[in-house]
Amino acid sequence: MANVNTATEQFSDFSKNAIDAAMKFATASFSNAERMIALNLEATKVGLGETEKNAKAFATIKDAQELNGLSTKTAETGVEFLMGYSKNFYEISTAAQAQYTALVEERMNGFQQSVAETLDKVSKSAPAGSDVAITALKSSMAASNAAMDNFSKATKQMTAFADSAYKQATETATAATKAAPKRK
Repeated sequence: MANVNTATEQFSDFSKNAIDAAMKFATASFSNAERMIALNLEATKVGLGETEKNAKAFATIKDAQELNGLSTKTAETGVEFLMGYSKNFYEISTAAQAQYTALVEERMNGFQQSVAETLDKVSKSAPAGSDVAITALKSSMAASNAAMDNFSKATKQMTAFADSAYKQATETATAATKAAPKRK
């Protein structure tokens, strides 16, 4: 009867952990979706305001030189707007990725700990002579954990590299936009 209670408790713990993890993922997803929606709504609002302002300005143009100047200013404003939008989009995406990575790592750590605990329990009640198989399983788990740690480190390094490259490209594009010769 003790084995049935233990199995029931283990299943109950597993279910609670699975529900907890699902809720964490759902909460993170909704939070990130809210941030993206807010960014897009703000971008739409600003875009509509700029469109109105530009339409009114174009309606008052009197000569080609004024048209050329306004066209250049409108293009510069558009590029600056897109650079700001892409920066905010990137920041939200990077934060979301970090949240999801942390949640996955948390689940993996919990799973690895659970497997290790189960192997310890099995080794205590295993028949004589099975210690070689259990040692092999533990060794396999240790190698798997090491591989996951290396993969996680490599992923973090690649993310840091991509982040650095993105920031450098953004800075270069912003500087190029500001340094572009102004047309008269």
